[in-house]
Amino acid sequence: MMKVSLRSAGTAFALTILLLTNGCHRHRKSKSAPNTTAYSDNLHELVQKKALPPEKVDTTKVPNLRWPNFSDYQTIVATFYDDRNYEVAWTRDGAPTASATAFIEQFRNAGAKGLIPEDYDAPRWADRVQALNSKSADAISLFDVAMTVNVMRYISDLRIGRVNPSHFNFEVPVQDKKYDLAEFVSDNAVDATDVPKLIVGVEPDSVEYRKTEAALAHYLDLAKQEEQAQAEPLPTVAKPVSVGGAYPAAGALLARLQLEGDAEPGSVPSTATASTVFDSTLSDAVKHYQHRHGFTEDGKLTPQTINSLNVPMTYRVTQLQDSLERWRWLPDPYLHARLMVNLPEFVLRGFDPDHKLDFTMRVVVGKVMGQHETPVFTHMMKYLVFRPYWSVPADIARKELVPHMEASHGYLASKNFEVTNNKGMVLTDYTAKQVAQGAVMVREKPGPKNSLGLVKFIFPNQYDIYLHSTPAVSLFEQTRRDFSHGCIRVQKPADLAAWVLQGQGGDWDLDKVHAAMNSGTDNRTVSLKTPLPIVIFYLTAIVVDDNEVHFFDDIYGYDSEMQKVFAKGPPYPIKPTPIEPKTKPGDTV
Repeated sequence: MMKVSLRSAGTAFALTILLLTNGCHRHRKSKSAPNTTAYSDNLHELVQKKALPPEKVDTTKVPNLRWPNFSDYQTIVATFYDDRNYEVAWTRDGAPTASATAFIEQFRNAGAKGLIPEDYDAPRWADRVQALNSKSADAISLFDVAMTVNVMRYISDLRIGRVNPSHFNFEVPVQDKKYDLAEFVSDNAVDATDVPKLIVGVEPDSVEYRKTEAALAHYLDLAKQEEQAQAEPLPTVAKPVSVGGAYPAAGALLARLQLEGDAEPGSVPSTATASTVFDSTLSDAVKHYQHRHGFTEDGKLTPQTINSLNVPMTYRVTQLQDSLERWRWLPDPYLHARLMVNLPEFVLRGFDPDHKLDFTMRVVVGKVMGQHETPVFTHMMKYLVFRPYWSVPADIARKELVPHMEASHGYLASKNFEVTNNKGMVLTDYTAKQVAQGAVMVREKPGPKNSLGLVKFIFPNQYDIYLHSTPAVSLFEQTRRDFSHGCIRVQKPADLAAWVLQGQGGDWDLDKVHAAMNSGTDNRTVSLKTPLPIVIFYLTAIVVDDNEVHFFDDIYGYDSEMQKVFAKGPPYPIKPTPIEPKTKPGDTV
């Protein structure tokens, strides 16, 4: 038997106690940390360990921050320093570390990322660095905490966006991609040898995101050119101008169209009276501009086109910044979703498993007026329903059906509706009052005249929003297509169904889909073996495959709402706004 001396046992016991008391504390010390704790008391004083509500935060603790209230990061900052035993992280021998200097450069160039350099104290770092020359413990400690706060803000803003989408009542699981910032900054940022490479890894790994970032750089340059040119706004017109018509500012119009590349840089008007004639060169350029903005592509100089041409480049910059913010929200698999609806564009895109574009098709989305705006959210498409019933939401039945029922008892039957109890049994004896009170339910029977058409695509969500076909196909010819009660109507439902069902079993092809839609079983559900990620998105600026930048109107004001939040600065809200959701469940013609 092995004998253990009392001395050995005592040593083992002491080691055990040490492990028990310190086993949950992971001490981090960067290569750049000085071998001193001279700044510990200062850092303790600057970093409040317990996060306080914004109204109680002492914003004088870290003076000269652009946004001194860092209550949303306070606990994380405290954890960062606690893990380091309150050693300074960003200076060595009273000078900024290489990684600190590299982050300062990142802050200065934050505008290229669609962020605001001042939000990360870009103009303030030169003075802070200068103050380090004093070797003062106060200056070094203030520099350190300011750097930690701003690095955390910068990394988080690039990783998940500045404002949580839940604040806007959008359902996007941004938390799925959130870093443990205290650990990430300690392990990856403090001693980073290549900060730009680190930042690229933080941002979305998406071709669309990188193209949007490149477009932003281009439009920042265009905004500078526009400011220097100080051109007068283009004069509007009372009615559309066609080829051969007169337009007094034809030369200025050509210059404006050349600015964004809608007209070739070296192109010249084809008539001797170029200054007043709207010729074919201008018409072709206008048509290209209309294509990029979702307007009717007729090549005519319309009031709508001129109003759009007069929008400042700074506004286009803001649209691109808003798009980058929303791209940052998306976690995998939604960053590379197989299906994406862009609401202000009125377009659905489908991508193959390698995220190459397979198709685009037009869609109809929720009405701008009437509390029917389609929300932004992500989900998994799980099944299709061929020849569906449409269960009319109670509020729609009350507002839109009951008045007709009161005027004509046979109205519902004449319009292909039937009434059921809560068990789904069809009733022949019912009253308009029962429908108005929600005591019974109204549903539209399947068939080609059904409001949902002959197929719907379901991705269960809190809004009861889905894709579906429609008998009102003429609406797809409109350039602005916000006509629904919230759901999304698709232009080519059979093609979409065949695409969705590829590889899902059952040997589905277009012929089989047509058969299921036109003569198949009513209300037939077909489940997907592999659910497809779908994003209902909102981009008023998007770069398409040919690297053209397309812009669209902020139809729902979602961009405007976000800009109002940004204007207030951090800490940004994360909870939903206390308002009733705009979108009501269900859809109608």
